[in-house]
Formats: sequence, C-alpha cells, structure tokens
Amino acid sequence: MLLDVAVSPDGRYVLTADRDEKIRVSWAVAPHSIESFCLGHTEFVSRIFVVPDHPELLLSSSGDGTLRLWEYRSGRELHCCHLTSLQEPAESQSDKRFAASRITYWCQEDCVALLCDGLPVVYLFQLDAPQRQLVYKQQLTFQHRVWDVAFEETQGLWVLQGCREAPLVLCRPVGGQWQPVPESAVLKRVSAHLREHWAMLEGSAGADGGFSSLYKATCDNMTTYLKKKEERLQQQLEKKRRRDPPPGPNGQTKKMKAGEAPRSCSS
Repeated sequence: MLLDVAVSPDGRYVLTADRDEKIRVSWAVAPHSIESFCLGHTEFVSRIFVVPDHPELLLSSSGDGTLRLWEYRSGRELHCCHLTSLQEPAESQSDKRFAASRITYWCQEDCVALLCDGLPVVYLFQLDAPQRQLVYKQQLTFQHRVWDVAFEETQGLWVLQGCREAPLVLCRPVGGQWQPVPESAVLKRVSAHLREHWAMLEGSAGADGGFSSLYKATCDNMTTYLKKKEERLQQQLEKKRRRDPPPGPNGQTKKMKAGEAPRSCSS
C-alpha cells in the first residue's frame, strides 16, 4: 500500500513510501529500475519529503515515531530523531503515537515543521545540511487539534486547526523562538473565508487520517500455544493410562477376557 510519493527536483527519480516500512527510489524514465531502498523504519512510512534546497536529501516519518534524514540515492540513513524523546516530562508516560501527517520546509532558515496525526502539536527542527543532521528547536502547542500546516516564504508558518472561531494561527520567529503573531488583516480575511465554508472544511480536513489502522497488530500467541500444547500432552498421557493399566504384584499385566475371574496363587 503506497502512502506517499515524491519526485526529485531534477525529475530523475520517483520515491515511494509504503506500509511495508520501506522507501523505494526508482528511475523516472524506467520505474521498474530501482536505484536504492531506504531501509530502517519499523512501521509504515507515512510521509516523505525531498528538501528543495538540498535535492540529495530526503526526510521521512513513520508510525515508529521517528523523523529520519536520508541520502536517498545511496539509501544511506544520515540521522534519526525519536519523537518520543521530545515529550514534556508530564507526557512521558502517555501512549501517543507519532505518525506524521505533514512535513513542510522553510527555505529561509532551513526550518522543518512536522505535524503528527491527531495531535495539537507542531515540532520544529533546523536542518543542518553540512553536518547531515536534524537539530530539534521547539514545540508549538495549540488548544485544538491541528489539521494542517504550511510555510509561506513571506509570512511564516500557517497552522489550520479545528476551531471555527479561530481556524488559522500564523506563527513567526521572534528572538529565535516561534510564536503566534497578533491578528492581521490577511489573517482576518482568510479566516472569514474559511468560516464561510466551515462545513465542507470540517468534513474533509477534520476527518480521521486513518493511520490507526496501519499499525502492526501485536498479540502474545506463544502463551496460548504453550497452554494448548500442555493440554494435548495431558490428554495423550490420560489415553495411555486407560489403554495400559499399571502392572500387578508380579510385575506383569495381563488383560482378562470378558467373564474371566482373576486367578489366585495356591500355597
């Protein structure tokens, strides 16, 4: 099952992400010819993104709760960030899952924004291309579920959330930290347009992304197997005892015919 598709900026490669934990890099002119596989995720790969300013680099996120950086032509993993390690101390024991529904990029500062399905949180990273790594910068938390995020080069980070009264939040870096900006004329105009079509928007953007059905089903079938095996062994031993009664006083067992009385030893 394909979950995301990307094309390299030069048009030479088609990249596909699937439920079977892998990213495949194929030639665009001959898709049956595979350049490489990017292997390392342990759950379905939900999103992939080729970095425009660094066309040799690929970002990917998965149901395994990681954001990874690849040199995709060789299939080499450069960096792996575990999103669970970024949780606040109060949330460290939560059972949240981190399958990304959106990866977006801001060229001005090599900033990566990651939105996880169903969470009111946006994670911000700095892409350090020379060092081939991702540097975690900040976590933006909202009062409502975030439906989508996108960078606009001249404005900042637009955040669409599930609140009719305030459907849009615009964030910009101030003093090195991203934060919501006061409501502007542009924000008011776009928000008013969204409210006019709220029913349609809520039915599409607000629908369940469906990632929950893609996780691997886990069960402890070894305990059930061992229990059934023990029951079979007990049944076999019981049948054997009924078929072969224990030996008599002389150490031998003799089956008696029907109606035959047992013999006694004469002195």
